Amino acid sequence: MVSLLIEVRNVYKSFKDVKAVNGLSFSVRPGQFLALLGPNGAGKTTLVEMIEGIQFPDKGEIVIEGKTWQKHSEEIHRIIGLSLQETRFTDKLNVRETLALFASFYGLGSDRVEEVIDLVNLEEKRKSYVVNLSGGQRQRLALGISLLNNPRILLLDEPTTGLDPTARREVWAILKKLKDEANTSLILTTHYMEEAEHLCDYIIIIDHGKILREGTLDQLLFAEKGKKIAGFTLKEEGIKPEVFSNNNGFSVQWDVEKQKGNLELTNIETELPEFLHYLQTCGLTIENMEIRKISLDDLFIDLTGRHLHANE
Repeated sequence: MVSLLIEVRNVYKSFKDVKAVNGLSFSVRPGQFLALLGPNGAGKTTLVEMIEGIQFPDKGEIVIEGKTWQKHSEEIHRIIGLSLQETRFTDKLNVRETLALFASFYGLGSDRVEEVIDLVNLEEKRKSYVVNLSGGQRQRLALGISLLNNPRILLLDEPTTGLDPTARREVWAILKKLKDEANTSLILTTHYMEEAEHLCDYIIIIDHGKILREGTLDQLLFAEKGKKIAGFTLKEEGIKPEVFSNNNGFSVQWDVEKQKGNLELTNIETELPEFLHYLQTCGLTIENMEIRKISLDDLFIDLTGRHLHANE
């Protein structure tokens, strides 16, 4: 039995002068849910496309259940399920007809179609045309298609982007059920930090094609133990980030649009009074301040200098 389901070994991929993936190595165990977090342009999509077999590394190798795409593509196709951020369907097919069409590609019959309809909670929509489905229902249909072949590996690229909170949690519930009952492994790229925290037992933060930090949520945040974040707003308006660029070493992330900032504190007793004094010397006044423990989102911003959803 293969102890590691997926092995990514020192993989590189470049496009002209851009190093999309720059020496990445990691592994996925059977039943593990792994999140890939990174801003746009970090290399996530290129990496996932290589795991999917759509692209091939310039250097290094990707091994799936002891096999490679170059030599065993047909066998690997049978154990992988894919669901992308947006899937195009034939509008004039209903839900059951759509699943039956894709099931036929695997030689699967109506029993499996009915199982999947039940699994993704589309029983009441089985006769509805795809064109009449809501965004959440379409995404559950796309997930159902990816599950038809009972994949041991599920690759999801931002599966809940654009969905409302209720629809997003419906997708989460399906994935949690898969983890508990089917021992499916998942590689997830997402723009929602909460999604990674809720679903995944291992998180890899990447940027510019490199791994910046990896581990369980507890492992990632344990290294930041003791750090606090002071979120604050100022009474003054139109504050620019430059105000905090020469501030005696304080670590401040300032959001120009929202006009609010986050101050990282390692010793709150000494650093907070010093920061308040600094603001006073700049003629600035605190309007609101809230102090909390450091989160995964804070760590991500600290490592990459960007929010997860930042456009490039």
